[in-house]
Amino acid sequence: MARVVMMYRTPKDTAAFDAHYFDTHVPLAKLLPGLRKYEIVQGGFDNPDLHLMATFHFDDADAAESALASPQGRAAEADRRLMARDDEVVMFLVDGCEFGSSDLVPM
Repeated sequence: MARVVMMYRTPKDTAAFDAHYFDTHVPLAKLLPGLRKYEIVQGGFDNPDLHLMATFHFDDADAAESALASPQGRAAEADRRLMARDDEVVMFLVDGCEFGSSDLVPM
């Protein structure tokens, strides 16, 4: 199992971000080929700069990378840039079942 984790910094306008994220971005992201599970955690973080974390589950790292490179992945990425600049989001790939620093693969 591999996971792509997206962590979004707290935006200036959280209501506008949330409306776009849940009404537009989530439906696009759910179209990623090979997506097995999509989890969203919002709020309750120890860090006030963190607004939302999304985790995408795939069979393996190759499936995750293929999904992100697909037309659906490129469309989701273009849409993500409408609501969050590159410096407002952190993305990484975890290959394996346990979160450990040796499992992180830069994207």
